[in-house]
Amino acid sequence: MVETMDELIAKVQGQLYRLQDLAEATSGIRAQETSPDGAVTVTVDGSGALIGLEFTTAVSTLSPADFERVLVQTAQAAAHRAFGERAELVTAYNRTGT
Repeated sequence: MVETMDELIAKVQGQLYRLQDLAEATSGIRAQETSPDGAVTVTVDGSGALIGLEFTTAVSTLSPADFERVLVQTAQAAAHRAFGERAELVTAYNRTGT
């Protein structure tokens, strides 16, 4: 329980700083995955948005359908990793409580 206005202000400021720290940490997430054959490397941010895409010469051996499959699977794996990192940050934030 908060007894004074100063305590209330301090508590709210502490929560605000924690929330700002969470936002910074979340915006700094970068997840990268490379396909098993090494043909495709995908980098995504904490929202799963594509921020990097690299190909090796191994893509030349893939059919269009295989290329599409490898690209999508690799992007999904990168996004899954990013979402996992984001979930860990949010869970830690919630654990520390108010």
